[in-house]
Amino acid sequence: MQLQEKMMADILIVRPLEKRIDASAATEFKQKMSEWIDSGNRRIVLNLSEVDFIDSSGLGAIISGFKKIGNDGRLVICAVRESVMSLFRLTRMNRVFDIFPSEDDALRALSGKA
Repeated sequence: MQLQEKMMADILIVRPLEKRIDASAATEFKQKMSEWIDSGNRRIVLNLSEVDFIDSSGLGAIISGFKKIGNDGRLVICAVRESVMSLFRLTRMNRVFDIFPSEDDALRALSGKA
């Protein structure tokens, strides 16, 4: 799975470059997120602008990162397409995650300038 990563101050921005986060990509995605968190990243923006499908395995991998970061940091999601947002609403994960319309909005929220 191709993932773009960049740092803005002490905020890690992760952007999957694939259209799907499904069973075939979920394990690799979960492992990479775990590595980033283990290496000290405590504020992460997950930019889903390229993703138009997430299955239960993909959602589980995202939730795994959210749980791993726990109260020590914050994982937020941004730029979610409607097809993916409907999954977040259906599973009520839109009530668990902070979801922002754009990467800039997510960065402002994490840097305390919202």
